[in-house]
Amino acid sequence: MTYATASKTQAYLAEVDQFSAHNYHPLPVVLERGEGVWVWDVDGNRYLDMLSAYSALNQGHRHPAILDAARKQLDTLTLTSRAFHNDQMGPFLRELCEATGFERALPMNTGAEAVETSIKMVRKWGYKVKGVEADKAEIIVCENNFHGRTTTIVGFSSEPQYKDGFGPFTPGFKEIPYGDAAALKAAITPNTVGFLVESLQGEGGVVVPPAGFMAKARKLCTENRVALIADEIQTGLGRTGRLFCYEWDGIRPDILIVGKALGGGVYPVSAAIADSEYMDVFHPGDHGSTFGGNPLGAAIARAALRVILEEELPARAARLGEWFMERLRAISSPHVQEVRGKGLMIGVVIKESSGPARPFCVALEHKGLLAKETHHQVIRFAPPLTITEEELEVALEIVADVLGA
Repeated sequence: MTYATASKTQAYLAEVDQFSAHNYHPLPVVLERGEGVWVWDVDGNRYLDMLSAYSALNQGHRHPAILDAARKQLDTLTLTSRAFHNDQMGPFLRELCEATGFERALPMNTGAEAVETSIKMVRKWGYKVKGVEADKAEIIVCENNFHGRTTTIVGFSSEPQYKDGFGPFTPGFKEIPYGDAAALKAAITPNTVGFLVESLQGEGGVVVPPAGFMAKARKLCTENRVALIADEIQTGLGRTGRLFCYEWDGIRPDILIVGKALGGGVYPVSAAIADSEYMDVFHPGDHGSTFGGNPLGAAIARAALRVILEEELPARAARLGEWFMERLRAISSPHVQEVRGKGLMIGVVIKESSGPARPFCVALEHKGLLAKETHHQVIRFAPPLTITEEELEVALEIVADVLGA
């Protein structure tokens, strides 16, 4: 079946084109309803969502337990600011710390805010605890990284478009090749306070580091008293077949950054999580957020976390992801260079000789499957972790049809 773009869709697209900044290039589909792994557009066409809002919908669209928690909280209290306490933030932070194994958590809203929080935390730790000279702290990052869109964060990106026209940028960052433990060792100096890394680069093209890289990074950071900061905003909360992707290497970071699926696809919730050695550098007035830890977001995040744990979504992602990748690799296609990933974060790399990945994503959309290209040549598949094998069979039939053409 091939979907045609009808008049309602065209009207909405024209409206957005007129009134929105042109800072995105979405597929030409206008969605109005979602349920589980399925979404419907304004013209009544149904699609299988294989992106899940960049892993913000690990629990699927409109999970009943998460919606129920949101409705109950909407009937009582939604916002206090941090000028006062509320009865949801404390339980949320306790449950988050219990699930992750850390002592403290600092709630924010977006992933980029949690990354900025971690940067501030590790710099202040470097000055107040490690003893680095004032304003000399260095943080090591990886080429091809994606940690957000603030001016500080894009300043240490290796993607020229992310930086073009937005300088001057914040100093104090060093880039190394992703997955290169020798380069990490060479980059560390007495002024190094942190190593900020994605356990698997999602936006960078679903790039899996060499086996054991995170374990080697952990060892180097420990030996040099450098904080290992794991950005698990996209890869965490079950996406890669473990609660957090770094668990594949059997390690524990010093600072953990979470977001996206923590809000269950209902409300933006993020957090920087660490033990007291790092978190206690913050004092009243040092850092904050009006909405961070608000009762509505906290109640929703508590439900979102419970769903992930009680429905055992990490194990589900591990099992279905391995099966799905095997089936994708079995597709006979003149266009596919490689299939890579962990759990249900999977990248299908399109050969440059076949052109960019976007036309393939458009073709998938026309047949009822929503996915999105990343880094020009990669189709990213990251469905809700609640997806069934039968629904993945539907996806495989469409993907095989498009890639085999």
